Amino acid sequence: MNMHEWINQPLFGITLSVMAYSGAQLVHRRWRWLHPLFLCSGFIILLLLSFHIPYEAYKIGGDVITLLLGPATVALGVPIYKNFGLIKKHITSILIAITVGSLTSIVSAAVLVAFLGGSREILLSMLPKSVSSPIAIEISRQLGGFPELTAVLTVLTGLFGSMFGKKLLTTFRLKNEIAIGIAIGTSAHGIGTARLLRDSEIQGSMSGFAMGVAGIITSILFIPIYWWFAY
Repeated sequence: MNMHEWINQPLFGITLSVMAYSGAQLVHRRWRWLHPLFLCSGFIILLLLSFHIPYEAYKIGGDVITLLLGPATVALGVPIYKNFGLIKKHITSILIAITVGSLTSIVSAAVLVAFLGGSREILLSMLPKSVSSPIAIEISRQLGGFPELTAVLTVLTGLFGSMFGKKLLTTFRLKNEIAIGIAIGTSAHGIGTARLLRDSEIQGSMSGFAMGVAGIITSILFIPIYWWFAY
């Protein structure tokens, strides 16, 4: 099998992803603030560009790994179930916080794009960046944005939220586990949630719950926005 045939096999994308992530984990042990996904994705992009390997060739194997996102997302229900009593106890405050956070994310994105003089398409692509990728991409598509750009912005939002979000919150002396979980889950979706689960089950469960609710609330908030841009 020659090189061209090899890179067009699913095993190429799977092997590259696993090796890149394993290496990123080793670097992460030395510099804890660097997220493994940030290093992993950066390395893969550089490798594909350096050797002129088409993204479509990598995607054949990458799609196999993407299938695992479904079970991984469903697995977030376990810590949520275990801490549901705590969620129920503070449900009113949690829902208010998620709603305000979701609205703030939309407004801040709009202000940033307007300040930098971005186009209408960039605005529509950036507005849903703080919810999970499938929801953000579909919202962007319905609004008339660029779904591909939305996917990139959404992943970057999760990565930066995962790397710097908790540190920023603790800098402002926010130490309550429920508040930290809700803040990260609302703003940094699944990537931020995965980061918190490594530190605290309570923070991770709150973040997972916030991620799901934020997706619902954000979708509802975009109904009038869709009407506004449509008419």
